This record gives sequence, C-alpha cells and structure tokens, in this order.
Amino acid sequence: MPSNVSTNAFDAPATPEENGSAFRAARADGARLRNAMTVDVEEYFQVGAFERCIRREDWESYASRVDTNTRRVLDLFAEKGIRATFFTLGWVAERQPQLIRRIVEGGHELASHGYAHDRVTSFDARGFRADLERSKKLLEDAGGVAVRGYRAPSFSIGKRNAWALEVLAELGYAYSSSVAPIRHDHYGWPEAPRFAYQPFKQFPLIEVPITTVPVAGRTLSFGGGFFRLLPYGVARWAVAKVNREEGQPAVFYFHPWEVDPEQPRIADAPLRSRFRHYTNLKRMYAKLDRLTDDFAWDRMDALFLPQASSLPAAE
Repeated sequence: MPSNVSTNAFDAPATPEENGSAFRAARADGARLRNAMTVDVEEYFQVGAFERCIRREDWESYASRVDTNTRRVLDLFAEKGIRATFFTLGWVAERQPQLIRRIVEGGHELASHGYAHDRVTSFDARGFRADLERSKKLLEDAGGVAVRGYRAPSFSIGKRNAWALEVLAELGYAYSSSVAPIRHDHYGWPEAPRFAYQPFKQFPLIEVPITTVPVAGRTLSFGGGFFRLLPYGVARWAVAKVNREEGQPAVFYFHPWEVDPEQPRIADAPLRSRFRHYTNLKRMYAKLDRLTDDFAWDRMDALFLPQASSLPAAE
C-alpha cells in the first residue's frame, strides 16, 4: 500500500459526535435528517453470487431486465419526490444509453459501479485505472453529465487494496462509497470508520462507507440483501438510530433486480447464493415503499460533498 494512504485513523476513528456535527449544523431546525438513497444498477446475472456459474462470455445470452426494473424504481422515486444516486455499470450504459438518460432526466446522480462488475481485488493499479476510465467515459457519453462518484462492485476495497482509493483520487473522483466496515464472507473492512471521512491530506476525495450499526458486539449492515432478508422493522430501527443518536445520514443501497420476482432462476448457482438472491423478492418493493415514506432521502453528492472539508481526516 502506498505510504501516503493512511490507515491510522481506522485504529481510532472519529467519534459519532465529531463526525456528525457537520450534518447536524447543516440541518434546518425541525427538519428531518436526509439520508442517501443509492441504487447499484446491474443485471441479475452479473451479481457476485453468480460469478462462478455464469461465464462473462454468456452474458449476452441472458434476457436483459435492467431497463424495466430500473424504470420501476425510477417511477417509485418520482412518485415520492426522491432524488437518488445510481451507481451504474459501464456495461449497462454501453447497451442501454436510453436508461442512463432517463436516470439523469429524473434529477438523479449518475455515478460509476465499474465497467463489468469486476471486484477491485481482481485488478492491479493499472488495470483498475483502465476500468475506471472506460466506465466513466461510457457513462458520461450516455448521460451527458460529469461522473464524480464511484462504488466498488461487492464493496471490494479493503485494507489489502487501499491503494485503490488513491487511484480514484488521482482520476479526479470526488467521493467513493466502496468500503463496508463489517465482517462478511465476500467483503468487508471491519477496522474502517463507520461514517464518511477523508482518506488523504493531499487529495479532496472522501470515502462514504455503507451505513452500519453496532448490535451486541457486532457491526451489522441493513441495506441490499440484509434489507430484503430481515424484517422491515430492523432497517427502520437502524436508520432512526443512526439519525437520532449519532446525527448521521444513513447510506442505503439496493439493486433493481431485487424488485423483480419474475426474473429467471439460475439453477446451477450454489444453494447459499440462491437463498440470498431470491428470498423475499416479492416483498422488496413494498418494503422500499415504506422506507421511502418513513425517512427523507437525497443524492450522495448533495449530502456529502458540501460537508467534505469538515469530515474527519486520516492521519
């Protein structure tokens, strides 16, 4: 890892009081704290759980459902007056430019999820840079707007490849949302701060981890599959706790394929992968409907970039 990428702050992260002060100060009296609504735009056959049973060269043989599913999400957000951030694959932008334009026209932030959902752990610095540049160009050409945010597929930036944050900074990204400060069988950097921070002194890039909550000595997430698998009350409690007790906006995420209970089944997938991917698909939309009513939501850039200079820095 380069010497100027510090992990010292991960040993003693800022307290919730220090880290939340900027957001409490920015909140108008009596207003609900806004949270970040984020969507990872990818096809159902591109998920990490299926990467060992679906070959990349076979992707084109599967029926595309990302346009229909994402438009359903966009319609929900339009109904609720919500602006969100859509972390989108360059592969999708290359094939569905009309969907990218629809996202931008809806007032949402267009951000990068890489080109083809390759984990950052599969790259060296040169390969990662090439992937970032390729996906960014495709997204910006399709959407006609600058791409300033990035989320690593499968939250695959961790302690062993923290150099990836420096590559993002060198390419001019304003923020990353690629760190999951939890222990998980596929990803995780449990020593990382739970809330937004500045990884560098020499770059303005900030890292905005997915939101977690401490429960009984463990740190748990409540977005994505966790939200779909667990009772709705768990997520509602977690967002409220982070907002009220820690003064922080929550970063919530999900995927368009999660609102698609009719998607084709991948019969060759391992049992655990099938359980995680298909359980409660029929209930997901209704749960999102409740979540969007119970809390206030906004784009990542609108929430975090105005507060970037006041976030705690790694030393």
